Amino acid sequence: MGSGEIRPWSLDKEVNMYAVIKTGGKQYRVAAGEKIKVEQIAADVGQEIVIDQVLAVGNGTELKVGTPLVSGATVTVTVIAHGKHDKVRIFKMRRRKHYQKRQGHRQQFTELQIGAIAA
Repeated sequence: MGSGEIRPWSLDKEVNMYAVIKTGGKQYRVAAGEKIKVEQIAADVGQEIVIDQVLAVGNGTELKVGTPLVSGATVTVTVIAHGKHDKVRIFKMRRRKHYQKRQGHRQQFTELQIGAIAA
């Protein structure tokens, strides 16, 4: 870049298609090639799944928002692994009452590799 050259910031950024999907009661912003951990899905490792609950699709310049879903939009994902998150420790105590309760929980997850986003 020379001293007199002016470039808009939009030319420097890569324009990647992304989508906002809903699975397991949560919403995730995903792009092709990403890996995400979602609530456990009943699918085998290596299986390809098509998620049709797409709330929004964008490609940098324009954004298509559904009401509530974008019609015809799908996201293809591949199941990489199943597992459990780290343990969440719950500790309840009432002072001066000799009450203490310890509990733990490990939430199960499914790791997904995002493939194609079709709008």
